[in-house]
Amino acid sequence: MSHTELFLVSSARSVLLRLTALPLFLSVILLPALAAPAVVTPTRGLVTIESDLQKADNSTGVVTATGNVRIVYPDQRVVATARQAQYFSREGRVVLSGDVDVIQDSGHSIRAERLVYLVERERIVAEPTPGQQVITHYRMNAPRPKQGLTP
Repeated sequence: MSHTELFLVSSARSVLLRLTALPLFLSVILLPALAAPAVVTPTRGLVTIESDLQKADNSTGVVTATGNVRIVYPDQRVVATARQAQYFSREGRVVLSGDVDVIQDSGHSIRAERLVYLVERERIVAEPTPGQQVITHYRMNAPRPKQGLTP
């Protein structure tokens, strides 16, 4: 594969993906939307993807993980879970679907039925289950008052 290296682990439920030339698969979903404004999308690191089934199609450039999907990206302190995850490498698009939860250890999180991350544009679109809402938790950091000034 020219853009991705796959490392298979003996465990039937675990595949480690090390994405070298492409933006990381599912690892930065929250960072552009929920972290500091000037985030640069990482292009290196190790992402662990656990699921019941995983497929990579080099002819279409699509990587699909289905069933109890759990993605861990320690370098960015992000964990995501969903029923299915797909990375469309040629389009630079990541799609998580089915009970999507993405959590950063800083407390930022988003919960949706479907989440699409556009890698090049660093944008996410989260869709709820019909009749419900997307839920985002964002920890606000208020500016510290300047010392020596009294109102």
